[in-house]
Amino acid sequence: MTTHENTTATPRTLGATGPTVFPLGLGCMGMSALYGEADRSESLATVHAFLEAAPAGMNTLLDTGDFYGMGHNELLINEALRTAPAAAREAALTSVKFGALRTVEGGFAGYDGRPAAVKNFLAYSLQRLGRDHIDIYRIARVDPDVPIEETVGAIAEAVQAGHVRHIGLSEVGADTLRRAAAVAPISDLQIEYSLISRGIEAEILPAARELGIGITAYGVLSRGLISGHFSRDRELGPGDFRGMSPRFQGENLQRNLDLVEALRKVAAGKGVSVAQTAIAWVLAQGPRHGVDIVPLVGARRRDRLSEALGAMQVELTAADLSAIEAAVPAGAAAGDRYPAAQMAHLDSEH
Repeated sequence: MTTHENTTATPRTLGATGPTVFPLGLGCMGMSALYGEADRSESLATVHAFLEAAPAGMNTLLDTGDFYGMGHNELLINEALRTAPAAAREAALTSVKFGALRTVEGGFAGYDGRPAAVKNFLAYSLQRLGRDHIDIYRIARVDPDVPIEETVGAIAEAVQAGHVRHIGLSEVGADTLRRAAAVAPISDLQIEYSLISRGIEAEILPAARELGIGITAYGVLSRGLISGHFSRDRELGPGDFRGMSPRFQGENLQRNLDLVEALRKVAAGKGVSVAQTAIAWVLAQGPRHGVDIVPLVGARRRDRLSEALGAMQVELTAADLSAIEAAVPAGAAAGDRYPAAQMAHLDSEH
């Protein structure tokens, strides 16, 4: 019987050309935006705990976006790195998304992938992060008015200049992935992937395998929906993205939490948490699909981070994987993963 073991912090390499990193990355968005208020000191402590969780000398991946809190998140990471032990700081890699246009009121106003804009966004990010380079740089969503070749070409120029180490992509479909890879080496595609968001398996994962491109998977707990901690009567604070997310609305929420309860039974049988089971499932998908996959966990607190790190100790047999997928079948989620207006910006969904 095949066993997918996650028992050691075996590093994973992002594609044929990308960096080698700790098997889990830390998604830092929630420390600054879209999930309500966050505790700054606890956020910093969580980043430090993540950096120190990796074995000495192993790179860790911190994922952010220049539009998370309109620069707040990059400044937070700057502070976390400045106050971290030297060895942990030196091993930390930054993955930055750019291109989203914001309004004073906090709204989104499209995307800008023009080469001149790429260089402008990059200059500001380097300043806020307090670093002389960004390890992986990617546009958050494809700009429909700018060919992906031009956007990637501009990042490639930044690589040649030493300001960027690797080129990434975010939420692109298989065809766009191929077009981008024809311009310059792509380390990884950042895209939502979880038990209830498995759309990438049909075409995108095979294309990534074909091209030697890794996957950094965000939303592995579907914004807390399948963490085992979200309740039917939970009140969401102002500014919490989940208040607009179709999967958290009315009957959709009820149906999705029913899936979580089915998953809870499987997790209980293994003596682990729901969140650990869901993360371990994503960790096991790389070997199944022939693609390097690094899940990004969006922990904002040390206790949630500790739980997520425990997923690396969870061993899933073929029977376990079958039981998990029977509890949460592919396509079983109720509701889209974004509101309709945001779904329209996803090249990966077209």
